[in-house]
Amino acid sequence: MKAIKLPSAYTILLSIIVFVAVLTHLLPTGKYAYQNGEGKRLSPQEAMRGVEDGFLPLPNTYEAVEANPQGIFEVVLAPIQGFYKAIDVSVFILMIGGFLGVIMATGAIDAGVKQVLKKLQGREQWMIPVLTALFGLGGSTFGMAEETLAFYPVLIPVFASAGFNARTAVGTILLGAGFGVLSSTVNPFSTAIASGFAGISIGDGLGVRVFIWFVMWLLTSSFLLRYAKSVKTAPKIEEEQQEIALSALSQKQSLALILFALTFLVMIVGVIPFADLGITIMPTLGWWFNELNALFLCSAILMGVLVGMKEDEIASNFVNGARDMLGVAFIVGISRGITVVMNDGLIIDTILNYAEMAISGLSSSVFICMMFILEVFLSFFIPSTSGLATLTMPIMAPLSSFAGVEAHWVVTAYQTASGFVNLFTPTSAVVMGGLAIGKIGYGEFFKWVLPYLVVVFLLVLLVLGVGVMV
Repeated sequence: MKAIKLPSAYTILLSIIVFVAVLTHLLPTGKYAYQNGEGKRLSPQEAMRGVEDGFLPLPNTYEAVEANPQGIFEVVLAPIQGFYKAIDVSVFILMIGGFLGVIMATGAIDAGVKQVLKKLQGREQWMIPVLTALFGLGGSTFGMAEETLAFYPVLIPVFASAGFNARTAVGTILLGAGFGVLSSTVNPFSTAIASGFAGISIGDGLGVRVFIWFVMWLLTSSFLLRYAKSVKTAPKIEEEQQEIALSALSQKQSLALILFALTFLVMIVGVIPFADLGITIMPTLGWWFNELNALFLCSAILMGVLVGMKEDEIASNFVNGARDMLGVAFIVGISRGITVVMNDGLIIDTILNYAEMAISGLSSSVFICMMFILEVFLSFFIPSTSGLATLTMPIMAPLSSFAGVEAHWVVTAYQTASGFVNLFTPTSAVVMGGLAIGKIGYGEFFKWVLPYLVVVFLLVLLVLGVGVMV
């Protein structure tokens, strides 16, 4: 029997755009009243821009508006508009690709991999829980998501040389950072934003989120280790033992690896808002994509100069590396096109209104579990953690008082739901981008992680349901 071949990521995303466009013809349309960051209520014309400009919806203000169904022309334009909306992320991906192209040309990664494997011979499986914890910490503390795209081209060869397949490497990065975002302890892009809208401190509910992080790390590491053990082959180091023994890192390669590590360290320091976390000994730089793009560009040039590359070699290696990431950049733009159609079709606020009506008047445990389930549903349409917080928390958080639930549980329900969906949703550029780099089909990936996702879903419901009673 011939195996069924699932469509590519591009086809899946374009199909979702068409489906969402059809919904704009079927669902009623409406808008909430919005206010800006200074608390000023906006006119309907100003509010049409909604969350795109950081405006906040006001609870109990939903009103029907004239429909604006999206047709064929809007569907065709959606991916193009998505590129304009996601140009910062797309350029970031290309800059990472260029940076990696330069360091790969130095041979430093390959030589470094051999040295690591030589030290880990017989203990290669320890890479999984260690890297999972590191990515989990990144996701939990500063929302590490798009930044992980830089690690796929680096770690996939490492795992392959250790005898693991690409799926193991992709799972370690994607699920590692993903469970971190799900349990966001102090993530400024989810926990901090949502807590602000809920009128509470980012520290409220921290103990629960730390508990979720630890349990999720154990679950994720166990899942990956069990799979890795089933697919592991003999490490390539056994075939290359003599070569490895004779090929120590050159001085230039060591310098390239040091600069490589420093670049990512600077990136992490640049994006963490230390002031918001109460850390005064570190400066809050407030970097985002513009600054990060400049960081990777400058680091690539500096690395090329330090290892002795000629000007044309630096340019050629950078362009070749960026070219390898072009497909990922396409996926990012198409993914953003989905939100463009929903926003222009005026159905995002309609979906929020259905959620607002559904969760009113429920008992505490049922309320918080329903909140989680509704946020899961909404996350399919709004994969951005900050975007979902901006849209839903001003509406959902006030409802908690009717069910006798502390507001921090609403924040936890929101962030776990958003993090759960972003572990696998095809509307996430991080998921589809990582799979594209690893050359793994979405259907193959989803079938593999489905048992893991079921356990995660039930685990979160258990923690939320029991937690509000305790």
